[in-house]
Amino acid sequence: MSTIYRPLPVPIDVPAEPAVRLIPLGGLGEIGLNMMLVESGDDIIAVDCGLLFPDDEMPGVDYVIPDWTYLREQRDRFRAVVLTHGHEDHIGALAYLLREFDVPVYGTPLTLAIARHRLTELGALARADLRPYRPGDEIRVGGLVVEPIRVTHSIADGIGLAIETPAGTVVHTGDFKLDESPVDAAQPDYARFRALGERGVLALCSDSTNVGRPGRTGSETEVGAALQGRFAQAPGRILVATFASHIHRIQQVLNLAAACSRKVALLGRSMVANVAVASELGYLKVPDGLLVTLEELGELPARRQVILSTGSQGETHSAVSLIAAGEHKDVSVGAGDLVIFSSRVIPGNERVIGRAINALLRRGAEVLWEDVAFVHVSGHASQEDLKHMIALTRPRYFMPVHGEYRHLLQHARLAEGAGVPPERVFLVEDGLGLELSKSGARVLAGYPTGRIFVDGKGIGDVGQVVLRDRQLLAEAGMVVVALTIDKISGSVVAGPEIASRGFVYMKESDELMEEVKRAVREALAAREEPEVIDRELIGAIARSAVRRFINQRFDRKPVVIPLVLEV
Repeated sequence: MSTIYRPLPVPIDVPAEPAVRLIPLGGLGEIGLNMMLVESGDDIIAVDCGLLFPDDEMPGVDYVIPDWTYLREQRDRFRAVVLTHGHEDHIGALAYLLREFDVPVYGTPLTLAIARHRLTELGALARADLRPYRPGDEIRVGGLVVEPIRVTHSIADGIGLAIETPAGTVVHTGDFKLDESPVDAAQPDYARFRALGERGVLALCSDSTNVGRPGRTGSETEVGAALQGRFAQAPGRILVATFASHIHRIQQVLNLAAACSRKVALLGRSMVANVAVASELGYLKVPDGLLVTLEELGELPARRQVILSTGSQGETHSAVSLIAAGEHKDVSVGAGDLVIFSSRVIPGNERVIGRAINALLRRGAEVLWEDVAFVHVSGHASQEDLKHMIALTRPRYFMPVHGEYRHLLQHARLAEGAGVPPERVFLVEDGLGLELSKSGARVLAGYPTGRIFVDGKGIGDVGQVVLRDRQLLAEAGMVVVALTIDKISGSVVAGPEIASRGFVYMKESDELMEEVKRAVREALAAREEPEVIDRELIGAIARSAVRRFINQRFDRKPVVIPLVLEV
């Protein structure tokens, strides 16, 4: 019988002894939207403030951000945001948070540089109080002491956190893997994690993303070694698509290009910005004369060209997709060229990436991606790495973070197998909290959480009802019925007129539209004449008549909108 890791939640009340509460507002139950509150006494800090990219069920939505209703209620206790690294799912919602809360934001230099660029784009930099810290620093925030600890991930300058509270030490790994031969030679700080474990860790919150993968996660340097042969053998230009935040992957591409006497041009606004920032801060070492403009690159023989681009997820308007479609104004690929998708496929993007790969192959290019070649290694810890982190920190309590429910559950089981007693393993999702003290632990309920949709300049004005309408419009289209009635008698003066979008092609459906009009007229003629003319009732009758006709004839359910005017 499987272990139940989540006891029944109890109402929120005030503990009798010093306690710390871990309250996820996002990231526990999904991949993305990462934000966890650490609450102790009069102090609250937020670990990360990320967004979620919309899926197919969120048409028209740009981003999803956490619901910080609870923070609004506790505004006077909210002290700071501490960032673990610079990925959008950990920093992307900062601009929206800082519009409401005047709190400092702590992060490593590269993390803050990436955040600063994003804040500038969204017009929120003026409100930002960005404070750099480095591994080994100790930051006092109210009654809490925060220490960043070096880890490795798929972005440089990633950290875990040791948070000292009156109840004990909470360790949050951030997104991590245990890379023993990283590109920058800066290994995870095993010694510090071990020292914390020897002193006593109250709770470990650990990254669950790759808990389903056995063994250990490979080193980033292994990707460089695998790509070396590809660079040496490629007869034409090489196009590498990867995440603009993956500074170590970019470093390896630059090194390989230099070793093969190739020049490199950058494609994509975020790629250009991140390379500039990382170079300025010393996280990226660019050989002199290696980077050139696209125009300068085009003057060289194809065998001396490398293009480093964003768009590794096949995004519709990305440079890679435009190149695949033959629509990029400066870059084309063909026989002899090599295109490398050096990233993992984010779930949900398989179809669009496949479309880009197919188009590139049709143009004669050789294409490498994760399924057919070793071109990427994950930035997240696999099972043996996760067990190692538990062994280093020896936590009293364990709470898996960063993952869907299946990841959290599997990580909870792995922790039990690694020696953490099952009664000390807590599977907590968004909306619940875990309260820890020296004498015990319990799950708390009652924290408001949810998804706030950002659509253009609108924040929160698109809800589930609007999304449902958008889905209906996308699935079955829309029919508009326009009527003009006499406001005294209620008789139809003009119309009905029918307009359709996404249901049928109007220019080829005159006969059908006449049948719809006839159905509306008959429905209106059959109604009982009320003493008071009700425009809303007339609209409802017209809508029902159109819906009934279309459903009977076509078994479809488009959105029907009646427009009733009175004269």
